[in-house]
Amino acid sequence: MRVPNSVVLPVGTHVDCCREEEVEEKRRDIMAKMTAMLAERKSNLAHFIHNLEGSEEPEFYMDQWERLKEMENCTLTILNLVAVNCTDHRDIKKLEAAILEHVKNEELFPEVVRVLPPIYRQVEAAIVDIAQSEEMADHGMVDLHYLLSKLSQCKHLANLDRELLQDILRYLHRIGLVIWYEEIKHLESTVFLQPTFLITMFKLLVRYRLVQELESIS
Repeated sequence: MRVPNSVVLPVGTHVDCCREEEVEEKRRDIMAKMTAMLAERKSNLAHFIHNLEGSEEPEFYMDQWERLKEMENCTLTILNLVAVNCTDHRDIKKLEAAILEHVKNEELFPEVVRVLPPIYRQVEAAIVDIAQSEEMADHGMVDLHYLLSKLSQCKHLANLDRELLQDILRYLHRIGLVIWYEEIKHLESTVFLQPTFLITMFKLLVRYRLVQELESIS
């Protein structure tokens, strides 16, 4: 809801726990609730903006008003829900096919036809090599400056500068090859070359009854 022109594909799992007629009923119910949620969000944003504009000293709320206007302009496209039975490999392939069909839709993703400069592919290939090298730790965390120096050692990337690397990292972050939290001050100089490591960490740290487990330790 905070990202411009977002596209969301809802996925309903546990189809194997439902009767066939239930699946369609639940699909309609979920889609209706999401439509209502978006309508409520739009109404709430308009209400907040109206209140700020009608305040006695609106200049004091200009920053807040600008943030709300930005959020108001963030469109959100919700695609039809795909219902899957996760225990059936055929359903997983059906979901994969649905995702591929949507991401190739130029109306949904205008940038899908954008031609990337060759250096984007060269840096991507070099980063994959670095991530898979024996000297790279399993966690795949590297300092941004160190990554730039490693890439610059490649003959065809000798002229790579920090600004261009950051642009390429933003692209690689969007496609999920790396994770780079440039907006977080304490992480802006760290690049995660192994996103699966973060998933493993989150699974260990963010889980059911974690607080109770920690409190049980003397």
